[in-house]
Amino acid sequence: MNITTATRLEGIGEYYFSQKLREIEGLNAAGKDIINLGIGSPDLPPHPDVVKVLTEEAARPNVHAYQGYKGVPAFRKAIAGWYHTWYNVELNSDTEVLPLIGSKEGIMHICMTYLSTGDKALIPDPGYPTYSSAVKLAGGIPVTYTLNENAGWEPDFEALEAAGLENVKLMWVNYPHMPTGSLPTEELFRKLIAFGKKHQILICHDNPYSFILNEKPASLLQVEGAKEVAVELNSLSKSANMAGWRVGMLCGAKERIEEILRFKSNMDSGMFLPVQLAAVKALELGKDWYSEINAIYHKRREKVWELLNLLGCSYSESQAGMFVWARIPAGYKDGYTLSDKVLYDANVFITPGGIFGQAGNGYIRVSLCGSIEKFEKAIERITEAIGSGEK
Repeated sequence: MNITTATRLEGIGEYYFSQKLREIEGLNAAGKDIINLGIGSPDLPPHPDVVKVLTEEAARPNVHAYQGYKGVPAFRKAIAGWYHTWYNVELNSDTEVLPLIGSKEGIMHICMTYLSTGDKALIPDPGYPTYSSAVKLAGGIPVTYTLNENAGWEPDFEALEAAGLENVKLMWVNYPHMPTGSLPTEELFRKLIAFGKKHQILICHDNPYSFILNEKPASLLQVEGAKEVAVELNSLSKSANMAGWRVGMLCGAKERIEEILRFKSNMDSGMFLPVQLAAVKALELGKDWYSEINAIYHKRREKVWELLNLLGCSYSESQAGMFVWARIPAGYKDGYTLSDKVLYDANVFITPGGIFGQAGNGYIRVSLCGSIEKFEKAIERITEAIGSGEK
């Protein structure tokens, strides 16, 4: 049979982690017992009250039907309340909030809503690989803009303008930045909104990490006039340890929500009602919850710093998010080389920075999603297999 895939899949390979996890499974089957420090999947549970709501609501007989595409009012109101409490952003819960089955689907929805064949979207390098994939799947052309350490991992707006912005419809941004952990400044957010207005480009801000190891959560929508030219994705995956629950949100002007809903409503249905009601409880959690999570991540990060010191890497201690981004030492061709050495010599997997773009080739990324014991075991293995390259 001559069955071929659609041309939209040309140039789109299997997601790196999907492929790498298969390799790790093979190594484990061979008895290697790989310690995986690569993926940012929270290993901590949600708050017990959140689980309790899910359990109690799921036991009810009348909660298992299809749900509306916009989510129940209680959930939308909780999202608006969360934005008001933590970001000082006012949202109309009826018109400016759209619940999502995880914010990753929102990336695809936005691209499919606004990009026609040949339209361009600005993609950060280094950055989340899904931005580029979603643009390509929508028929658009990803145009990377390089971020570098010396500039604080911020866009060079003059360089973007000099390169030309013809047919650019979207710009993807993400702060706290993944993978570098760089925090945004108020000035950067103002520049992004001004840039979008000047060039009629929709600024798409992906904001899932703002509560992790960060004392001042920020939203791009805090900037005056931001809703005119920006939308923001957010998620409970990291902030509430609900990654597998698939609970996300899109916030923006009424017109943007309505436009994106036109696509979304043809692609999926509303999420399970008990999940929405449990998410309401998660959004109502107070400062104690975030402080408790961050106390754990603080201790883990110190262990990751110890691991990186062994490898001779350099890093910023002011990073936010659930990863540590580090420059590799001299003597290694790129992050892939160091990652493979640690994997095959010490049975520990760390992520090569190059999967996030060419600008990440000289770096590695280590996830904080693991117990102290797990990091200590990884440090022990690296010490035994590779020795100390300590700074």
